[in-house]
Amino acid sequence: MIQRLQTLFLILATLLNVTVYFTPIYEKAMDDPQAWIGIGLASSLLIAMALNITSIFLYNNRNTQITWVKRAALFQVIGFGFCIGVLFSLGGIGTYLWDEALGTGLVFAGLIFQILAMRFIRKDEELVRSMDRIR
Repeated sequence: MIQRLQTLFLILATLLNVTVYFTPIYEKAMDDPQAWIGIGLASSLLIAMALNITSIFLYNNRNTQITWVKRAALFQVIGFGFCIGVLFSLGGIGTYLWDEALGTGLVFAGLIFQILAMRFIRKDEELVRSMDRIR
């Protein structure tokens, strides 16, 4: 159902992805002269957000919901890869790159929330299966 715990995790993952657009890592990615890194980061996070929101409303079929969350996690990993690439192209992690590292951490936290959502969807599916066995 929509009020389940995995819905909160998916909403939090989406909100974290939105906040990445307001961090310096996104600005640095968009400053790329060829612009493919910035476009790749923006599009992968946008697709992950759309898939998260879509999977929230697929609560009737939990197996399909897990599939959509896995797809969103794939795009989240791609976005995380773009963030890591931008972070290391700036010269690694130093005392002057804390803001960029924070943006990368937000993408990683979104991935963690997606994994937690998958875990709780699986728990719901196991609960429903066990109740069907009792009947």
